[in-house]
Amino acid sequence: MRPLSYHRLLSLLIAPLAMTFAGCADSLQPAKIGSYALKQDTVQSIPPRIYVANESTNDVSVIDATSFQPIGTIPSLNHSTHDLAVSRDGRRLYASNLASGRVSVIDTVKRETIASIYTGERCHVVALSNDDAQLWVANIGENTISIVDTKTFRILGTIPVGKGPTGLTFSHDGRFAFVSGQGDKSVGVVDTATHQTVKTIPVGANPHFMVVARDGHVWGVNTGQNDIYVLDPETHEKVGSFVVGDKPQQIAFAYKGTTGPLAYVTVGSLNKVIGLAGDPKELKIVDEIAVGEGPNGIWSNQEGTRLFVAHDKGNEIRVIDTGTGQTIATVPVGRKPIRVVVSR
Repeated sequence: MRPLSYHRLLSLLIAPLAMTFAGCADSLQPAKIGSYALKQDTVQSIPPRIYVANESTNDVSVIDATSFQPIGTIPSLNHSTHDLAVSRDGRRLYASNLASGRVSVIDTVKRETIASIYTGERCHVVALSNDDAQLWVANIGENTISIVDTKTFRILGTIPVGKGPTGLTFSHDGRFAFVSGQGDKSVGVVDTATHQTVKTIPVGANPHFMVVARDGHVWGVNTGQNDIYVLDPETHEKVGSFVVGDKPQQIAFAYKGTTGPLAYVTVGSLNKVIGLAGDPKELKIVDEIAVGEGPNGIWSNQEGTRLFVAHDKGNEIRVIDTGTGQTIATVPVGRKPIRVVVSR
């Protein structure tokens, strides 16, 4: 049993109840996909927004996703705001805070933090299950994944994983979570029903953020090296890799005209976004876009015609037209922006 932790943050602080999964796996439901139906009236009531996690100013910038005008800033009420996950109805935003070991829960309509949940030492990345019922949180300092109930904000349990978990994503069918570990230089495949690691895949030095492509392949970056890797969602084998340059950071998928979707990778050493196409076993560069100093976070609009790139040195977001490769807007944000997400 993990020790209970109870803190208070404002009047709405939520206390987590942590426990291991030993003997309690039946109390949890596996993550799902395809069962989550968006309510159209709800979606229409919230315009699409760009959210940016600013690590050095401990807050989240909010930008209109259509006009690219800044709307405001939301204090996370914690320290070192790092990763973000937005719910599919756009009403909740979850932000990890490295230094605090807490996840901030943000009401996007009120644009305020309504809860703070302690998950573990140096919580790094967050990912919502495919039905938005659970938030999984990777804690680097404790080599664990915490699972948070998104209705009650209680911690349902904690899963031990490999050393230094830094990346997290779910398979399309929700059966598996993929967890990259910088300490083990590998990706662990966790069965979401049994919460057991069923396979460990060596991928390279300091693997970091991961994302699932539309065809189900899992893409990740080796930030400690110079390449990206691709995992098969069925066999759980590494089926491809490609050298893009030192310090690859994050990946998003978008179209270049009618070509694509391409996998666009932010490469810190080149100050570029590299667009990759082809079979995962035979990848090739088909696009290179100069985006300014220190590109890190990246996301695309729903149509795949725009890229939103965060620059952790320039403290700005650049909006890139993928058809022309031109920057069509530059928006100032907080200091050291790391992660970008966009609501629908």
